[in-house]
Amino acid sequence: MPARAPRGVGHLREGEPFPAAARTALENPQLRRNLGHATTTIRSRSAAVIGEMPDWQQLREAGSAIKADVMARLPSLLEELEARVVEAGGVVHWAADAIEANTIVTDLVRATSSDRVIKVKSMATQEIGLNEALESAGIAAVETDLAELIVQLGEDKPSHILVPAIHRNRSEIREIFLRTMPDVDPSLTDEPQALAAAARRYLREMFLTTKVAVSGANFAIAETGTLAVVESEGNGRMCLTLPDTLITVMGIEKVLPTWRDLEVFLQLLPRASTGERMNPYTTMWTGVTPGDGPQHFHLVLLDNGRSAVLADPAGRAALHCIRCSACLNVCPVYERTGGHAYGSVYPGPIGAVLSPQLTGIADNASLPYASSLCGACFDACPVKIDIPSMLVHLRNQAPHPRAERAAMAAAAYVMDHPTLYAAAQRAARTARLAGRRGRGLPPPLTGWTAERDLPDLPAETFRQWWAKR
Repeated sequence: MPARAPRGVGHLREGEPFPAAARTALENPQLRRNLGHATTTIRSRSAAVIGEMPDWQQLREAGSAIKADVMARLPSLLEELEARVVEAGGVVHWAADAIEANTIVTDLVRATSSDRVIKVKSMATQEIGLNEALESAGIAAVETDLAELIVQLGEDKPSHILVPAIHRNRSEIREIFLRTMPDVDPSLTDEPQALAAAARRYLREMFLTTKVAVSGANFAIAETGTLAVVESEGNGRMCLTLPDTLITVMGIEKVLPTWRDLEVFLQLLPRASTGERMNPYTTMWTGVTPGDGPQHFHLVLLDNGRSAVLADPAGRAALHCIRCSACLNVCPVYERTGGHAYGSVYPGPIGAVLSPQLTGIADNASLPYASSLCGACFDACPVKIDIPSMLVHLRNQAPHPRAERAAMAAAAYVMDHPTLYAAAQRAARTARLAGRRGRGLPPPLTGWTAERDLPDLPAETFRQWWAKR
């Protein structure tokens, strides 16, 4: 498995670095209203059902421990999973990167002579750009998750892990349906029930006439070769049971050792993500069952940079992520900028630590700075990923301008010499008083205080206070 995915493949969308993209997003009041309403609603629902669990913290500890165990013996668990899937009649493919995964899936679809696939919502297929790869091969990929369908019909990009169309309100969705959905009723209103009914009519034909489906997987059980998809709408159940051929693209970190381990995550995931006690649809399958469900099953195990993440002891916990989006829903930065500003398939706090590691920090140098380090994401994460510490770790790895490196080296030298440090304190106090309205810094440090104020100077320094006592 390679150290990292090919540059430019899969993980990042073309766009501006985060600071510029965030500035643009902040100028969109409708976006901020949509995001604020949605994240507030999800947070309150999640908090209510989590509050019902007296052992929530113990469940978090268990989830974190299971994931750490998986990372410690990932190769052997994947080999066990492969053996069990094959025993059950499935076929396992190993994909080192996005190009290889797309080629495998495209060839499998072509072998069925189908020119269309239906898809279950999948971050892994977004990561590798599968829809675009299939389209270039003349194969249409139809998203069946309602929010993903809205994004696809609107020629848009997802902005949230759980709710891809969180940046759209119902009036905007109505306009998208009227403009793009075949045979839609021109009198369609923006009532949620009417919009859902229009999508249901459109998708029902797709479910009944398409013989190939592509899915991701929330979990895979190594001891039995069982795959699991959890969802809220039932579209996934249709995709996973009706077609003749099912192709599942799964990141290698999604494997779990045993059924008992799955028990923990089926309690953590719905409460942290949708604010539900359990997912309305939990679909599990093991290989192929003659006469029942898909008769051809292919599992594509995707690396695409994950081995590189696993090799970093300080960063590998990012692979613990179960894609619940809890960190997005509590993040003050995400709530104000939305997911598109991150330029990554994985937005929000988890994207700020996962994307740079998957592609290489040089390709995502601004993302570790897309955080106030408030720690809300760590508190909300159901598997206790310490995102703030990881952000600091990645900031240290990010390339810095030569002038900044020189300044930090000089500061380190000064702080290591008490006499110089005392003199620097006196000089800094003088410079501070000479700043803009007494609240900024003089050139060349004006950039740092262009959008922030320094606190007022204390009456005396700590050294002066200490000397008196």
